[in-house]
Amino acid sequence: MIYSSLKKIIKNRMNKFFIIPGYGNSDDDHWQTYFETKLINCTRIIQDSWDHPTCDDWVNGINDSIVMEDLSNSILITHSLGGLALVHWANRFGKKPKGAMMVAPPDLENPYQDLNLESFTPIPLTKLNFPSIMVCSSNDYWSSMERSKLFSDAWGSKLVTLDNAGHINTDSGYGQWDQGLEILKNLF
Repeated sequence: MIYSSLKKIIKNRMNKFFIIPGYGNSDDDHWQTYFETKLINCTRIIQDSWDHPTCDDWVNGINDSIVMEDLSNSILITHSLGGLALVHWANRFGKKPKGAMMVAPPDLENPYQDLNLESFTPIPLTKLNFPSIMVCSSNDYWSSMERSKLFSDAWGSKLVTLDNAGHINTDSGYGQWDQGLEILKNLF
């Protein structure tokens, strides 16, 4: 089944995929790196600082990376903090890509988070002007189910919940993630 889904995604060679990693970037075993090997026309957006991010820098990094692209064929695939950067970018620039898949966006307004990421708050709660899917986990330590549902409702994103998937990253066992490619195909 995964191969027919990949064929559908890959068949449309007009699509361009942009990987937007989160804090610290995505390592070689991360599902985003796996997606890069499976999707034709896939580019990772590189940020100037992975370990000391500021919202303005990341939002501008996204915009600078795609400013010359035909957004009507561009699909943005985010993980964690990359998802919040995408939402800030959408609110700031109002551009309309073909769609986005946001995986495990964190709740940085959670009083228990201890990274210096205040520049990404407040988290925008306005509807995105493009189709999106948000994937969350029932036990993500970065966001409760209640907050994840609040975000997906506010952004107008279709919500997909994985049971006990942690932060949906390498540490949670998400490297070769064929189910994620299946979810991605639902954007079309």
